[in-house]
Amino acid sequence: MAVSQLYATSSTRSETFLHYNSSLSRFIQFGSRNRLFLIRTLNSSRLKTPSFCVRNVSSEPKQKLNHPVVSEQEASSALNGYTPDAASIASSIKYHAEFTPLFSPEKFELPKAFFATAQSVRDSLIINWNATYDCYEKLNVKQAYYLSMEFLQGRALLNAIGNLGLTGAYAEALSKLGHNLENVLGQEPDAALGNGGLGRLASCFLDSLATLNYPAWGYGLRYKYGLFKQRTTKDGQEEVAEDWLEMGNPWEIVRNDVSYPIKFYGKVVSGSDGKSHWIGGEDIKAVAYDVPIPGYKTKTTINLRLWSTKVPSEDFDLYTFNAGDHTKAAEALSNAEKICYVLYPGDESIEGKILRLKQQYTLCSASLQDIIVRFERRSGANVNWDEFPEKVAVQMNDTHPTLCIPEIMRILVDLKGLSWKEAWNITQRTVAYTNHTVLPEALEKWSLELMQKLLPRHVEIIEMIDEELIHTIVSEYGTVDPDLLEKKLKEMRILDNVDLPATFANLIVKPKESTVVVPSDELETTEEEVESVNEEPEAEKEGTLEEDKEVEAVPEPPKLVRMANLCVVGGHAVNGVAEIHSEIVKDEVFNEFYKLWPEKFQNKTNGVTPRRWIRFCNPDLSRIITYWIGTEDWVINTEKLAELRKFADNEDLQTQFRAAKRSNKMKVVSLIKERTGYTVSPDAMFDIQVKRIHEYKRQLMNILGIVYRYKQMKEMSAAERKAKFVPRVCIFGGKAFATYVQAKRIVKFITDVGATVNHDPEIGDLLKVVFVPDYNVSVAELLIPASELSQHISLDIARLSYILSSSSYAFCSTAGMEASGTSNMKFAMNGCILIGTLDGANVEIREEVGEDNFFLFGAEAHEIAGLRKERADGKFVPDPRFEDVKEYVRSGVFGPYNYDELMGSLEGNEGFGCADYFLVGKDFPSYIECQEKVDEAYRDQKEWTRMSIMNTAGSYKFSSDRTIHEYARDIWGIEPVELP
Repeated sequence: MAVSQLYATSSTRSETFLHYNSSLSRFIQFGSRNRLFLIRTLNSSRLKTPSFCVRNVSSEPKQKLNHPVVSEQEASSALNGYTPDAASIASSIKYHAEFTPLFSPEKFELPKAFFATAQSVRDSLIINWNATYDCYEKLNVKQAYYLSMEFLQGRALLNAIGNLGLTGAYAEALSKLGHNLENVLGQEPDAALGNGGLGRLASCFLDSLATLNYPAWGYGLRYKYGLFKQRTTKDGQEEVAEDWLEMGNPWEIVRNDVSYPIKFYGKVVSGSDGKSHWIGGEDIKAVAYDVPIPGYKTKTTINLRLWSTKVPSEDFDLYTFNAGDHTKAAEALSNAEKICYVLYPGDESIEGKILRLKQQYTLCSASLQDIIVRFERRSGANVNWDEFPEKVAVQMNDTHPTLCIPEIMRILVDLKGLSWKEAWNITQRTVAYTNHTVLPEALEKWSLELMQKLLPRHVEIIEMIDEELIHTIVSEYGTVDPDLLEKKLKEMRILDNVDLPATFANLIVKPKESTVVVPSDELETTEEEVESVNEEPEAEKEGTLEEDKEVEAVPEPPKLVRMANLCVVGGHAVNGVAEIHSEIVKDEVFNEFYKLWPEKFQNKTNGVTPRRWIRFCNPDLSRIITYWIGTEDWVINTEKLAELRKFADNEDLQTQFRAAKRSNKMKVVSLIKERTGYTVSPDAMFDIQVKRIHEYKRQLMNILGIVYRYKQMKEMSAAERKAKFVPRVCIFGGKAFATYVQAKRIVKFITDVGATVNHDPEIGDLLKVVFVPDYNVSVAELLIPASELSQHISLDIARLSYILSSSSYAFCSTAGMEASGTSNMKFAMNGCILIGTLDGANVEIREEVGEDNFFLFGAEAHEIAGLRKERADGKFVPDPRFEDVKEYVRSGVFGPYNYDELMGSLEGNEGFGCADYFLVGKDFPSYIECQEKVDEAYRDQKEWTRMSIMNTAGSYKFSSDRTIHEYARDIWGIEPVELP
């Protein structure tokens, strides 16, 4: 029997081999971290077809593949442990180009080359993948399951071949086929499964879990159109649907045998067996699509399972379709499929809210059904449900998967027959929650009425959990002090603005409340008088108060389900994502819960994978680090990066660092030209802020600082400008949510400033302003290695927390605060110096890299109390430079667009949409003065490079490997499992 050999290595190390016996395929293990290759068995009759070869036609515009050659000698060598080489990889690619076709056979152009290459890599991953799955299945180990609405994966091909140690071999193989690896890599679209830090963190965690050999899976949704693809026009940001799945996804495998029913609406009835039964309503099906996640130089390949939604074919109403009502005929299909159309659909309409809640429940229900089926299968004939938390750990990434809690309860109680007490004990021991925000609006609150309509059984369960919580609070605090008890219940209950259950109805006796708002100068009216007003007939109420006073009915507050409170109550662990954030979680966000259950609360400072964010995206820097440290072990043991500190002043290292940075800057010069048409100089400082566009992230302060810089330049002679300012390319990237008007105004403002500055011949290369459209992981992989200064200037979390506790400011419904941040970690790893506030992980980064290697600005948290009072009293006096900049913007120098509303948000003393709630005006003087220090430091390139090296050296703590070890040890209770 003949075989084709799929992979090769250029490794010079001695190899050892481990064979995995299978009738279809096997893997070969070699090297210190177990590199793996697939040898695929082919039908012998297949090899009797005429053999063919491939000409290297790299100089020709079109490539064409002839039939591949697979000789009996090659097959025999492979079966005897032959190490595959670039030639065998090329053979594998040719095989897929012919026999796994997605394109016509006449050509072998870049798109086809990408798919064939990805499929050849996937073959190897499948062997490791299956071996990993089989190992977990046989050992029945405890497994962690990470549920997240986002997984911002980025491109997979370079990461996969890099983790397998095959980058060089694939480059050589593609060269033999007439293509360049870099061009082939560029054909892959970013998977549109996330938006920002939440999704990127989840993806880094999966990489670390696989690399560290932890038994774990990820669960998410397979969004067809993602969030959106961003374009910038003269009108600002424009949103269009993502097209990442239009040509298919070579990494995913649909599991048609893995699907679960999902129900919405309907009603709950009690059966003759005494159990609750959820019947009727709308039924759909969630189908699994699996994506392999390979570890670095290990056989472990874990799974990301994504759910897609549909209905059975019989739900298509053929009779109605033939009658001409085509839309109605496909209504069931449309309702099911749209659940997985878009990440974070707009929720201003009731339809949008329903769709979001459907998404969250689909993720939770399908994932938990899958987890429970796996537990039952691994348990065999005798299922012991009390062992469930000993085999399963469920981590909820933010509040989106909160419905896991009532869903586990529903399955265990209604379907598996456990008692409430048993099921509740199991649920609490299984589930844990990661908090990512201090913003109250980001701690999701769902309408009780909407949830009751969509998920009636879950509301019943939530009501019972809420009742148990009330009992716990009463037991803890007693009833002696009714005011204290009322305060505790108000802050801690899961159901907000909902009457106490009947069993506690008389717990807090309150005087009858008036339904009339009494004018302030009539507050001395006696209670009896108010009651008499309330008792009058409607027709007689007019004129009971002074004629010039308005009588208003107090609206009834909405009844809400507080999802974050449910997470805290239903889980055994709650963690923040940076030290300062975790303290605020304990002291403010969930302080009452912390007093009740202090053992639940932990910190797990975020991290990022050094594989994607140094090793693969910055190969020049990686080689330098390896040379100076003397080993490549830093890729999985980042503590070794700290050894660079002793070489920070070495001139040779500094020269190499600068050369690597310039090489990366040249790539960004090309990117900017391609995406925007602007030409920028690689000799200028690259100053970068790439984040989701939001007021609290303060891109507005950055661009106003640039306007101030530009205004100063215009007031100087050419000689003065050159003497005072260091040349800069100021780069922005990030998406504004489609309905977030103020954020979209900021995008428009940045592009308008760029259009003016970049075409000003007096300024030239001294200042450029660039907004890179459609910022994503692949763009980040170019920008971050090229960055020299990175702006992390969000309103720091301690000050924001104070503002929120002392105001009623209303935020955009999509607002959230990543209380750690992870892009700052990526920039530091790549030798970029940060300018920022003491926000999230900035605090810890500054501690590790050294205070002298971080540009800090901004008011201290303890100043805020006086500042807010000063502003409310109308006593705040803004800096004249800040006022001049706003006036300059309003003068029309950046075009005809009216920026009054944007500038107006920075003015006034109080009220929604104004009063500078994010303290841009307060911090502006400190910010521009700090930027002057940046200019001064950059002029001394030797000192700047030393600071850059110290940032890379000090970033070792911020590996997601460290974070995952902590989760595994402190929350999940899982151990590494190395495949045999």
